[in-house]
Amino acid sequence: MSGQRLWDKGKPLDERILAFTAGEDHRLDERLVAYDVRASIAHARMLAKQKLLAEDDCAAICDGLAALGAEHARGHWHIALEEEDAHSALERRLIERIGEAGGRVHLGRSRNDQVLVALRLYMMDAAAELAAGARAVVAALQRLSSEQGTIALPGYTHMQAAMPSSVALWADGFAAELDDDAAGIERAVARANSNPLGSAAGYGVPGLGLDREATRTALGFAKTQEPVTAVQLSRGKAEAALIFEITLLMGDLSRLAADLLLYYTQEFAFITLPEEMTTGSSIMPQKRNPDVFELIRSAAAVPAGALAETLAITAKLTSGYHRDLQRLKAPLFRSIDLAVAATAIMAHALGGIRFRADNIELGDELRAAERANALVVGEGIPFREAYRRVAAELARTRKDRS
Repeated sequence: MSGQRLWDKGKPLDERILAFTAGEDHRLDERLVAYDVRASIAHARMLAKQKLLAEDDCAAICDGLAALGAEHARGHWHIALEEEDAHSALERRLIERIGEAGGRVHLGRSRNDQVLVALRLYMMDAAAELAAGARAVVAALQRLSSEQGTIALPGYTHMQAAMPSSVALWADGFAAELDDDAAGIERAVARANSNPLGSAAGYGVPGLGLDREATRTALGFAKTQEPVTAVQLSRGKAEAALIFEITLLMGDLSRLAADLLLYYTQEFAFITLPEEMTTGSSIMPQKRNPDVFELIRSAAAVPAGALAETLAITAKLTSGYHRDLQRLKAPLFRSIDLAVAATAIMAHALGGIRFRADNIELGDELRAAERANALVVGEGIPFREAYRRVAAELARTRKDRS
């Protein structure tokens, strides 16, 4: 494959400069190929509708792009470093396949609006997958609640046993929050649901009568982003919004994992795990380790770091396009991939958890608040007096035991 880029005007780019500026984009963009195909076909059809592209050229472009997309999905080709990204890779291969007609597809657009339309389409699909993953964990928790919910558990405040609880209360609480996370993820992509095509490098396409509403309709966006100068100013906002919601989701998964790790300790022994879900020690023959929950517990740090990274990239940029924005992909994709994997493994692992009712004891002290309330209801005394009576009674009981 030739080292010439589609935008080269003379001497080819220094190979070390290419490697640094392209970075990992050629690998990251593998997931964007299908979305760039969709957007490019919509763009070509709009050009034909506006009499800016001949119908036969449009047909060849659309057929060629569809074939290239299908071949990529089957693993028949991948983006090369010298192609830099999905957009150049597709256009180069399209020209090779259908001739000079392939070079007409770039009329009225820039790689700047190309990458953004592909990213936004991808984010909307990713959000749907993430929400489904969160709800799979919700379903697993609801099954656990239904099957084992009557088992008593101590409820903790300040890491101290405080009040009676149950497996149902524990599981249903996490289920409610994870369902809220799923809804938050679905709402987060509202900023992505806006058509950037036609904004080109950030200032529109002078001299061409583009129909931005046609591409909006074809791609299913809720609106067309206006004015064109707002498009590059919005970069990073949809990404940050989605990563923020992923951070909340992973935070809830982390807390769920932390509880399970505590319950699995020998000192608590509230739960058992199937042997096939735990790992062994390289030195201690007796050990079975709940590594899966430790890795989920730590995973919340990844989107939290990615959110800081994303916000910092755009924080002090002037208006217009900057190559800095290329660095938004990695933290976004990293957060999405980890959350998809973590929700799937948590939903799977929850099916193996069994609570051990025989090992769970609720001391009489956990009913202290209930007893104080009963005094208020039964004797009509103020709660603070009831509180002091119960506290004094418990103190005498502890003294007697000692």
